[in-house]
Amino acid sequence: MTPPEAARKILDTMLGHLGFPVTIEIQETEEGPCLQVLTSESQYLIGRNGERLDDLQYLVNRVLRKHFPDAARVRVDCEHYRAIQEDKLAEEVNGLAERVKASGKPFRMRPLNAYYRRLVHNALVGHPEVESVSPQGNDRLKRITLRLKKSPKE
Repeated sequence: MTPPEAARKILDTMLGHLGFPVTIEIQETEEGPCLQVLTSESQYLIGRNGERLDDLQYLVNRVLRKHFPDAARVRVDCEHYRAIQEDKLAEEVNGLAERVKASGKPFRMRPLNAYYRRLVHNALVGHPEVESVSPQGNDRLKRITLRLKKSPKE
């Protein structure tokens, strides 16, 4: 059994014990394997702002690493929720970058987890005038600041 198949079995068992009728598909993405959960009760699995998905993903990966210490991190998604959120975030970041560019004033985004912060930073890597800065610290959620890039003279 491969690690993604084992992860699918772990998640299926967890959700089965909780009473959720689900279908789980294994999808290969750029970031690695993704378990796509299909169910009519998606709102209960997604939770508020995807927090339950994050929790499920954490638990699946913890159990998976017990059996496959070198396994790649597995993402857990439900009804393509994460993909939709990533597209919305990319649009939001581009709009905010234009706003920062036009006004010249920095903008602090809402608190984001590490995964979404990485998406924001990646979205602005090639931007000629706007950059993103994360605060230091060990907080799970941090607020990224979008600001104009400093000229080399400064």
